[in-house]
Amino acid sequence: MSPVIEEHARARLITDGPLTRPVPVELRYDASDDPRTVHITLPGGTDWAFGRDLLERGLRTPIERGAVRVWPCGRTQLIVELHSTDGVEVFQFEIRTLTRFLARTRAQAPATPSDGTGEARPPSRTTRPERGTQPARG
Repeated sequence: MSPVIEEHARARLITDGPLTRPVPVELRYDASDDPRTVHITLPGGTDWAFGRDLLERGLRTPIERGAVRVWPCGRTQLIVELHSTDGVEVFQFEIRTLTRFLARTRAQAPATPSDGTGEARPPSRTTRPERGTQPARG
């Protein structure tokens, strides 16, 4: 069983107002789940899962897959735009943070033959319970 890589990071939530605000996010990778998939967990427990290659390609050029858009913003920032039924959330990440996380995931990823598509499962959004809380019992 391979260890799960979790990295706590800060992103800036971009709004249509004059100010952005820093928010804590968790970057997570579990090779035993799907070696091509990474997760970004947002405040409130919303978890987005999408192909690691989406972030890697987005570091160099704009890319869109399903409800996720990623593009570089200058030389040091990356924008991640997430669309859901609740609306659109736009986050700005330090490229350095994502590059370090992606390097750790590549080092941990098992050597698996490609299925020819090179793509992980489509982006998905779930809500995870906050850490330390117990699920409601009925």
